[in-house]
Amino acid sequence: MVSKIYTLGLSGASGFIVTAECVLSGGMMGFEVIGLADTAVRESRDRVRAAAKTLPIRFPSGHITVNLAPAGKKKEGAVYDLPILLSVLASAHQIKSVPESCAFIGELSLTGELRPARGVLSMALAAKAAGIKTLFVPRSNAREAALAGEELEVFGARDVSEVVNHLNGDASLSREPQWIPDENENIFIPDFADVRGQENVKRAIEIAAAGGHNILMIGPPGSGKSMLASRIPSILPDMTRKEALEATEMHSLVGLVSEERPLLTSRPFRAPHHSTSPVSLSGGSSALRPGEISLAHNGVLFLDELPEFRRDALEVLRQPMETGEVAISRVAGTANYPARFMLVCAMNPCKCGWHGYENGVHTCTCSESAVEKYMGRVSGPLMDRIDIHINVPNVTYEDMSKKADGEPSAEIRKRVNRARERARARGVACNAHLSPRRLHELAKLSDDAKELLKNAFDALGLTGRSYDKILKLSLTIADMAESDIICAEHIAEAIQYRSLDRSENR
Repeated sequence: MVSKIYTLGLSGASGFIVTAECVLSGGMMGFEVIGLADTAVRESRDRVRAAAKTLPIRFPSGHITVNLAPAGKKKEGAVYDLPILLSVLASAHQIKSVPESCAFIGELSLTGELRPARGVLSMALAAKAAGIKTLFVPRSNAREAALAGEELEVFGARDVSEVVNHLNGDASLSREPQWIPDENENIFIPDFADVRGQENVKRAIEIAAAGGHNILMIGPPGSGKSMLASRIPSILPDMTRKEALEATEMHSLVGLVSEERPLLTSRPFRAPHHSTSPVSLSGGSSALRPGEISLAHNGVLFLDELPEFRRDALEVLRQPMETGEVAISRVAGTANYPARFMLVCAMNPCKCGWHGYENGVHTCTCSESAVEKYMGRVSGPLMDRIDIHINVPNVTYEDMSKKADGEPSAEIRKRVNRARERARARGVACNAHLSPRRLHELAKLSDDAKELLKNAFDALGLTGRSYDKILKLSLTIADMAESDIICAEHIAEAIQYRSLDRSENR
């Protein structure tokens, strides 16, 4: 008898249906797992045999062949342990017939316990799309799997005996309910109320958050660049359900989803160290895992000490910044991951950190050629993709000695939300996502604004991309002013936020 048990696998960020087919035959004892299985899948034979000893059954003798179909698609990881065991038991008539509407996921320990798996949300969504009605997962993954929706019935089990008893009708598992975030739960996010001074920089950050624009902060050590960056998530709009699921999928693929809080309810903030490799940023490796830019999807990617990053690591950002996704091609296969993030960067103006910011105590010790070399570590094409370049001066004593807090994030967030609502009325999440064609259709400029933009284009030698960046920034500034027309003052402010364009054309 050939038994069939449905399970799921992962290909990049997407799940796919796998059928575990088992046939028992006489002759010499053996246990084969076929179907383009990797080492972890083939090793399931020993885990399955050991786990079966915890059950009141007799494991079949003779030759066992398990095929994971489709045979042409690579199977990775230990999530196939449970379905492989159930297919063997079904073929040996040790369990009752399993409905075709059921699917199973789970790695087995040698004592029969079900261990948590990665990427369960992606697999659960794929199961629902394929018409699976009931999904059995490890208990610690049950809340995550239930996020797929009410249409999918999810059961979480602690060990294989609970699954077998449920299938045989000897005991029943409880369906996992939908997890609902506690609105009164206080999750700590750094607040802009802690920031003293830097009003111009906070204005630039507010504009960046309102339009989803990339921003680069340039200033001396201790001026507050990292402090400001860490508070950006506190003024970004709440994620929609769709955005939260997309972000959670990426974190689930690398095992960063907690059992207690399976859904990301605040926007991701990723801050990789400057020693990170191109693969760590873009994703890939031998297992085709998402990288930092995908873990920052629908959130913030913060690169501190930007020129200290490897040049080849920074260059992998260029294509995802334009398209919102990253395509990975490795020996193990290919995968596409979403990568729609807000890039926030910080850097010193030179190696010593004080070029242009001498204050009588600190003096720059770098030569002009050393300054140019340091700034040149970041390529022009990457810099061109950063919408806002803002100088961050040292905070004054008067600002630091103020007893009153700065403006809280909640107030800034209200203004950001109002600007985002105007963008959503145009059919985009934020202005930074507008295509060039759509941008030019929507951007209505006054005559003075057109003249100012023309003069800036000629004087600064702007590229076509820089022109579009200024236009998008101006549109966001107009949105914040609740203006349907881009005026000259909106263009002028946007040009101020392109400091590197201006410095290169003095």
